[in-house]
Amino acid sequence: MTQAIRSNKTINAKTIKTTAMHVAVIAVMATAVVGCNRGIKPVVNDPVKLVQIAQPISVLQPVFSTDVGSKKASSKDPLDLQVGYANSQIVTASRGGDLIGFGSTGQRLWSVNVGDQITGGVALDALSQTAIISTRSGQVMAFDSATGAKRWQTQLTGSVLTPALISNNRVVLSANDGFLHGLSLQNGQSVWQFATQVPAISIRGSAAPTLLDAKTALLATADGRLHAITIDNGLPQWSRRVGIGAGSSEVERMSDVDGMPVVDKNQLFAISYSGQLLGIDLASSQVMFVNELASLKSLAVNNQQVIATSLDGKVVAYNRTNGQVLWESDELAYRHLTNPVMIGNYIAVGDFDGVVHLFDPASGKIVSRVQTKGALSSLQVQGSRLLTQSTSGQVAIWQLAG
Repeated sequence: MTQAIRSNKTINAKTIKTTAMHVAVIAVMATAVVGCNRGIKPVVNDPVKLVQIAQPISVLQPVFSTDVGSKKASSKDPLDLQVGYANSQIVTASRGGDLIGFGSTGQRLWSVNVGDQITGGVALDALSQTAIISTRSGQVMAFDSATGAKRWQTQLTGSVLTPALISNNRVVLSANDGFLHGLSLQNGQSVWQFATQVPAISIRGSAAPTLLDAKTALLATADGRLHAITIDNGLPQWSRRVGIGAGSSEVERMSDVDGMPVVDKNQLFAISYSGQLLGIDLASSQVMFVNELASLKSLAVNNQQVIATSLDGKVVAYNRTNGQVLWESDELAYRHLTNPVMIGNYIAVGDFDGVVHLFDPASGKIVSRVQTKGALSSLQVQGSRLLTQSTSGQVAIWQLAG
C-alpha cells in the first residue's frame, strides 16, 4: 500500500516514494512533516521500463472485473482495500463508502453505502456470512454478506487501515493508534483491548492480524514487534522484536512491521521497514536466520522458498530454512511493488501500473503478465483465484489456467 510518515506530534501524512537506502532524504521529509516545511522534495528513482517476455505462457484467465471507485473518495489515507472472498461470495468496498456483494461470476447482488469513507476491509466469514469493514471515523461495521443488511456497528479509539481477522467468534482489529481490539462477532461489543507502544514517528499503515494457530492471533506493530494474543480473551502469550532501527533521528529509527507475518509448517517469517527479514522455528523458538532486506509488504512462501519484495522494487527468493539467497530480480525496480503471492506453481507480483507479473520460482524469470487498471498495492489468493483491487477501485479476479 502507499505509505506515509505518521507522527504522534503532528499527523500530516505525506507520501513516501523512495527507499530505505535514502535515510537522509527521508529525514529531511520528516522534518518537513513535523517541523517547518521548506518545500524540499525527495529524490525519486524512475521506475524501470518493462522488457517484453520472449516466450510468454498463459498462467491466468480473467473471471470478471468491475469498477467500484467513487468520486467521493479521498486520498488522504494510504488505503489498501481488499476483496472479501469466501466460497461463492465476493464483497468489495470503495473509498467512497460503497459496499457491494457479487456472485462468483461477477453478477452484482446488493449494494449499500455506509455513510463514511471505508479505510479497512473487506474481511469475510463464510460460516456466519458476515462482512466486516472499518471507516475513517473509527467505526467497525458488520453486514450480512448475502443480503447487505447491517448487523451492528462499534466505535473504536482509532481508525483501522487493514482487514479484520475473524476467528473463534471474535473480530480482531489493529487500530492506527496502537490498540488491538477483540470484538464479539455476534454483536460487536468490545471483549478485550491490548495496548502496544506507539513510536513518535511511524509509517501510516499496519499489518492485518493473522492466525498463529487455531486459538492465537499474530499481530505486527509499528514498534517493530510481533505479538501473539489469545483470540478469545486477549491475553498476551509472547512478544518478539523483528524490526531494529538504527540512527540518530526518529525517522532513521523507524522499524515498522507493516507486512503481515507468514506462518507455515511450524515456521514464522516476518520483515520490517528497517531492513530485517526473520525466519523462526516455532517448535524450538529459535531464529533460523536474519537477512537484510527492507519492505512494508507481506511475504510469500512455498515448499522451499520465502519470497519478498523490497522497498526499491527487488523480488528476492530465499531458502526458507537457512535464509540463503536463491535468486534476485531487479526487472521491476522502483515500480512500487505489491506483496508477492503464490498462485499455483508461480509467484505473482503487482505494480503501480496495474500489471501483475508471474515469476518462475525456480529461475526467478518473469514468464507471464496480466493487466488491470490503476495502481496495485496488494494481491490476494483464494484457492486457484488471484484477487486484485487497485487504488482507483478496479476489482479484477483471475483463475489459474488449466
